[in-house]
Amino acid sequence: MIKFITFLSVLVLAASCSNSTEFNFESTNSDQTQSSVASAESTDFSYDNYAQILTQYVNDQGKVDYQSLKQNRQPLDSFHDSIATLSPQVYQGWTEDEQIAFWVNIYNSLTLEAIINNYPTESIKDIPGVWKRLKFEVMGEELTLDQIEHEILRKQFDEPRIHMGLVCASIGCPLLRQEPFTANKLDQQLNEQTLEFLALDRNFKINKDENKVYLSSIFKWFGEDFESKHGAENQYTGKEKERAVLNFINQYLESQNQTYLTQGDYQISYLNYDWSLNDVKSN
Repeated sequence: MIKFITFLSVLVLAASCSNSTEFNFESTNSDQTQSSVASAESTDFSYDNYAQILTQYVNDQGKVDYQSLKQNRQPLDSFHDSIATLSPQVYQGWTEDEQIAFWVNIYNSLTLEAIINNYPTESIKDIPGVWKRLKFEVMGEELTLDQIEHEILRKQFDEPRIHMGLVCASIGCPLLRQEPFTANKLDQQLNEQTLEFLALDRNFKINKDENKVYLSSIFKWFGEDFESKHGAENQYTGKEKERAVLNFINQYLESQNQTYLTQGDYQISYLNYDWSLNDVKSN
């Protein structure tokens, strides 16, 4: 088991790409100060219903009680009513961290809706068109989950840690938090998500006897997203995107494993992704 170091201070988060419509939900300048008027934590928009769902139906292993949520879905439906009617002008007044938190939260919450609308099911992949055809209303626009992830989050924000926060209702995903992402805690929350993700052998492990490093398939699918912030030319091993991923991961490891990864004399293998539903009823 890999041991992980604790950060001494807070630092300032489906595998197919959709190349469809551009959306006018432009991100704000990252240097903009947080607005006290148009804030995602203000009366203009509230995560209260979503927070209630996460607290009540998600356990400390990130699994969801889908059966109970389906029977008591009113708070989830109310939250989705609020994102459908949210004013784009209010959204555009938010800081970049508020916007990232918003899109990650609604991707995860709309995924919950897709599951309970089709529950019982053994995997999200069993739902026809779940990423590309099912549409949800957001600020008056009809969007798919793929559009939220690939056309908005990945394209409009240079924040690769989103992949540690997006939860596609599968065991192979990062763990679903018991609280919403919020602007004032976003950096801390994404770092916590990353630490928890990497701590599980199903997502990342080093086997020095085999001289291999095993990575989640998430890093195979989205490795290029890490190149801008974490590119490394003369360290690690593999292709450019793999070196960037390893450089990203390395900051979360203890020193002896940092040294091992940096020297680069090993092979990279990708772990099989577990698409089983992250249901409390599953083993």
